[in-house]
Amino acid sequence: LQRAFREAGARYLIMSLQGVDDRKTQQLMSLFYEHWLIKKQPIREAFRNAQLAMLSNGDPTYNWASFVLIE
Repeated sequence: LQRAFREAGARYLIMSLQGVDDRKTQQLMSLFYEHWLIKKQPIREAFRNAQLAMLSNGDPTYNWASFVLIE
């Protein structure tokens, strides 16, 4: 799947390495887009800040840590 996106021209991919709860995925992605689009942070920084926010909210890592940013 990663290769197909690359060949289609995607520069970045955020994907999960295993199944993740839909609500936790929504929370992580909302935080990511808030940091990226609203706060204008670079993609890598926005993704890391979204992860840190999940961690500081007390969310167990199995709910969000399987997501990776591929550049």
